[in-house]
Amino acid sequence: MPSPHVRAHNGSAHTSPARRRPLTRSRRAALALLVAAVGSAVAGCTPTINVTAGEDAGNPLCARTVLMVPAEVGGLPKVKASSQATAAWGEPGAAITLRCGVSQPAVGVGNCQEIVVPISGVDTAFDWITSSDEKGWTFTTYGREPAVSVQVPAAISGQPTAALVDLASAVNEIPVTKRCV
Repeated sequence: MPSPHVRAHNGSAHTSPARRRPLTRSRRAALALLVAAVGSAVAGCTPTINVTAGEDAGNPLCARTVLMVPAEVGGLPKVKASSQATAAWGEPGAAITLRCGVSQPAVGVGNCQEIVVPISGVDTAFDWITSSDEKGWTFTTYGREPAVSVQVPAAISGQPTAALVDLASAVNEIPVTKRCV
């Protein structure tokens, strides 16, 4: 009879570190697939907001702008957006959205509003053409090519222009070419 400190090993219950099987190429591939599947399942829980791409969404300045958007706008977390050069914060039906590469509005079409935001210690002016209806507010940059449009739904509480302040650093990736104010 074995002593209490010695166990018989039948190969199924315990394998010492020295006897572990090495990770072969096929085991590494299987592990990578498992990690990818778990990542997809977790990502599947995040809503995707349907946002139509702008006409000039392929403009490299749009890529720079979207890469610079913050993780939070108006107190809402960033979520996945459905199209190139777009971003969204919130949940379906009540999301703040950004579209880069939209048509530049004419000054007379809407209300031109200047918002000054300090960026890296320098006051930076942004001209926005604003419009509103029962669904909420739409703000489109004036004097920046390509133009950026930000939609803030009426369901969002607080000042709608707060989203523009949060997005200022990203929008500032597109240089000013003219002013409306």
